[in-house]
Amino acid sequence: MRILFLGDVVGRAGRDAVSEELPGLRTALDLDLVVVNGENAAHGFGLTEATCRQLYDAGADVITTGNHVWDKREIIPYIERETRLLRPLNFPPGTPGRGSVVATTKRGGKVLVVNLMARLFMDALDDPFAGVERELASHRLGRTVQAILVDFHGEATSEKMAMGHMLDGRVSLVVGTHSHVPTADAHILTGGTAYQTDAGMCGDYDSVIGMQKEQATQRFIRKMPTDRLTPAEGKATLCGVLVDCDPATGLVRHVAPLRLGGRLAPAWPLADKAPAGGR
Repeated sequence: MRILFLGDVVGRAGRDAVSEELPGLRTALDLDLVVVNGENAAHGFGLTEATCRQLYDAGADVITTGNHVWDKREIIPYIERETRLLRPLNFPPGTPGRGSVVATTKRGGKVLVVNLMARLFMDALDDPFAGVERELASHRLGRTVQAILVDFHGEATSEKMAMGHMLDGRVSLVVGTHSHVPTADAHILTGGTAYQTDAGMCGDYDSVIGMQKEQATQRFIRKMPTDRLTPAEGKATLCGVLVDCDPATGLVRHVAPLRLGGRLAPAWPLADKAPAGGR
């Protein structure tokens, strides 16, 4: 079972990159499921029903989010009824929406997708470690579901690594989001779970984490308020992580980063299926 996770989609540049590249990637990589973090898809802050539809139309099966999920208030009624759109599981009880979903792949397999948010340097939500333990009490990797993917949205690399090790052998992939910078540590943990500290963003890297660099830089130089940050709109790099899971156990046989287009050095996750002429 082959699953692609795409990191935080930032603004129009990120959405357009997903729309342009994901349909071809589903075929080229023979993907069973695609999960996309879309919390910055609507002009860099939050998401709307329209931006979600654009990502679904491109080939996303599930959309995860993070601390910017509520930035566009019109998302609240939509997230209540759209089961493929997640918010972090560890929001307090009674928060609109849901933090997990069991998605069905094109071949009929079942994949549990869990969205969590970290707490170090983030909003003080409920304990994500206890929350995921409760969720996994109802699902067994390789038994009730064929794969389990965890999007852990957070700042601290240590907290993300701790989550990976705690879940090792019990989920297929733990992947971090939020920093918008892809890390170079994609690997399989000792128990068979794939891990990468941050998937990076789908956005313009001639920027400050996806925002226009002049505005963002002045905030650091002057230490004074500026106008609301605006997403950079140059050519985007598509960043993500590919995992190939054993359908019998749900553990991972192969994990590799994907970087496509834009300014970053390209990375194609399958050496035997490199695109003709490169990308």
